[in-house]
Amino acid sequence: MERLQKAMAEAGVASRRASEKLILQGKVAVNGTIVKELGTKVGTHDEIVVNGVPIQREQHVYYLLNKPRGVISSAHDDKGRRTVVDIIHDEDIDERIYPVGRLDYDTTGILLLTNDGALANKLMHPKYEVEKTYIAKVEGIIKNDELKQLRLGVIVDGRKTKPAKSKLINVDRAKKTSLVQLTIHEGRNHQVKNMFKVVGHPVIKLHRETYGPLNLYGLQPGEFRALKPEEIQMLKK
Repeated sequence: MERLQKAMAEAGVASRRASEKLILQGKVAVNGTIVKELGTKVGTHDEIVVNGVPIQREQHVYYLLNKPRGVISSAHDDKGRRTVVDIIHDEDIDERIYPVGRLDYDTTGILLLTNDGALANKLMHPKYEVEKTYIAKVEGIIKNDELKQLRLGVIVDGRKTKPAKSKLINVDRAKKTSLVQLTIHEGRNHQVKNMFKVVGHPVIKLHRETYGPLNLYGLQPGEFRALKPEEIQMLKK
């Protein structure tokens, strides 16, 4: 069971706050009865009618995508560029879905897409500290004290980043590049790139390899799969 305004918002009727206004105005009926109480709970089999029109309640779906380079992490793009949702819909999957968080246009790796707004909001909320692990190829040979700075936090846009995990994977002394693994649980814009920039090692390539308990095992760039029931439960926990 869930609150009526939440069910309306997830069905795309309006935002949760706007849905509350519709309820208070007497424009919403549940199983044929006008409802004006915001605490009303509804189940999956209850019929909800808004302004005389039954709403279509979607089943929640969850997809894991290995995002390729040159694709926008959005449901739509005003410039007509290919989006991560386009990749899913190419396989005749019609549910209204959107990505949980974003990866930059040139960043590759793991991305979750769903129509479960409640779960998406929790996964993106800082207080739940969902870990995300990235592999970054950066300019220069990174030093131990710079890795320590990343672990302790650096100042980005006037705010210190939360403690992270950093690990040197490899260095190419001929090309003067380093391969570094970085695990964070924040979600600021361009955070990983900005963190490396602060310590003097601009990112050349960036790949996200894990998201919480999920990984990309068996998925090539551009491929996706539905989450298994046990994976969905792990995310919800």
